[in-house]
Amino acid sequence: MKLAILSRNSKLYSTRRLIEAARARGHVVRVLDPLRCYMRIAPDGFAMHYKGRPLTGVDAVIPRIGASITRYGTAVLRQFEMMGARTPNPSDAILRARDKLRAHQVLAAKGIDMPVTVFGDNPDDTDDLLSMLGPPPHVVKLSEGTQGRGVILTEKLSASRGTVEALRGLYANFLVQEFIAEAQGADLRCLVVGDQVVATMRRQAPEGDFRSNLHAGGSAEPVVCSRAEQQVAVRSAKALGLGIAGVDMIRSARGPLVLEVNSTPGLEGIEAVSGGDVAGRMIDYVAGLRR
Repeated sequence: MKLAILSRNSKLYSTRRLIEAARARGHVVRVLDPLRCYMRIAPDGFAMHYKGRPLTGVDAVIPRIGASITRYGTAVLRQFEMMGARTPNPSDAILRARDKLRAHQVLAAKGIDMPVTVFGDNPDDTDDLLSMLGPPPHVVKLSEGTQGRGVILTEKLSASRGTVEALRGLYANFLVQEFIAEAQGADLRCLVVGDQVVATMRRQAPEGDFRSNLHAGGSAEPVVCSRAEQQVAVRSAKALGLGIAGVDMIRSARGPLVLEVNSTPGLEGIEAVSGGDVAGRMIDYVAGLRR
């Protein structure tokens, strides 16, 4: 298999592990900076060039597209799809997952439980919008925030109102959710590959914070997820059209609640905690995809 990995940095842990796993299995692999890919689009065919040379014969593409280049990165991936390359995470699926509001709408339509979420635009509707959610604490999230950034906990109604009004003044896209106190600042990361959860970890927020993301200072430990939690993780990835995903959920009094589905999950933390060869499982899955 001739494999391309779309990544801006070949030295990142996740990218390096995918390269190692692919080469160990005899595949030819190349890392491509998506911002150096450019394309020709015409009725007579699609073409891609990279640093002055044509890119041809790519069998499969693994996208490791950062949030800051989502639009261009998914356009490059879409071009590869048009040229016949297979991918575990199609461009449209990445776009669905990156937009938190859209992802929540899709998941809710599939009956997947999550914290109650509200969204609105007009300042005149703020009080009624928050009443639809219920009493604080509330969690305010930027629609395209990553790694725990752009997530704010408001403990009073006045703080929720003020945060909403401030974000509207910045023309930011955001949503507001109920706060699940019984989670006690912990969440589960389930790494889904195809129809299976191949690795899991429990992340705990540092003292004084509620964000459990490792990039926000959280800690991680091994965990055994229940069958129900694994089923929710796989259903969530499938609902968004992702073959590979990191599904974040919390344990609540009413069962597992999905927080987010990450289309480009990092491997460093979960491989270290779980001890599994997650990169290898991903490569094996990609190699088995059909055009």
